[in-house]
Amino acid sequence: MLDPVSGPHDGLALRCGRALLSPWARLVLLALLLLSAVCAVLAYKPHRLLATGWPPQLSGGAAVLLFAVCYGLCTAALVPRPLLNLAAGVLFGAPGGLAAAIAGTVIGAGASFALGRVLGQGALRPLVRGRWLEAADGQLSRHGFRTVLALRLFPGFPFAAVNYCAAVSRMGYAPFLLATALGTLPNTAAYVIAGSTATSPDSPIFLAATGFIVVSALIGAAVAWRKRHRLGTS
Repeated sequence: MLDPVSGPHDGLALRCGRALLSPWARLVLLALLLLSAVCAVLAYKPHRLLATGWPPQLSGGAAVLLFAVCYGLCTAALVPRPLLNLAAGVLFGAPGGLAAAIAGTVIGAGASFALGRVLGQGALRPLVRGRWLEAADGQLSRHGFRTVLALRLFPGFPFAAVNYCAAVSRMGYAPFLLATALGTLPNTAAYVIAGSTATSPDSPIFLAATGFIVVSALIGAAVAWRKRHRLGTS
C-alpha cells in the first residue's frame, strides 16, 4: 500500500539513492576516477610540465607549496614518483626540492588513502580472501605503522598499491601518513639530489645519489621476492 503523502516516485528515488550509495557503486566511482586521472595524465603529461613548463616568475615558498600540491595530484593520478622527485630537484635544488617532494608525497598518499577508504573499503573488505590477502590485511590492520614504513623504505613495492591496500585495511589515517613521510624520505632525497646535480653527472654527489637509488632498488626487489616466497610456502 502506497503512502498517500510520499507516492511511488519517492519510493523510486529512495531506492535509486540507496543504489548510488551502495559499496559497489562507490567502488565503480573510484575506478572511474582513477581511469579518468590516468587518461588525463596520458593526454596532458603534467609531470613534464612540472619540469619544463614551470612558470619562471614563481619562486620561494609559494612555488614550493604549489609544486607540492601539483605533485600530490599527479601521484594520486598514478604518475611515477621518481619522475616528480627528479623534477623537484631540477626546479628547487636539494633542500627546497626535498620539502616539495615529501609534502607532495604525503598529499598524494593521503588523497589516495581517503578515496580508497571512502569509496573502496566497503566493497573490497568482504572480498579479502586467500592466504596472501588475509596476511597483508592482518599485517596492515595490526601493525600498520611499521608495515607501511618498511614498504615505503624499499622501492620494490608500488606506491599506489600500498595506498589502497592500507585504505582497505583497518589502519588509521595518521599512522599511515607519518609512516609514508618517514619511509619515503631516504629514496626521495636520493632522487631529488640526483635531479639537482644532473648537470654534473660526474660529480661525487650525483654518483652517490644514483648509487643509493640502484642499491635500494636491488634491496627492495630482494625483499619483495623474499616476502612473496614466504607467503607462497607458508
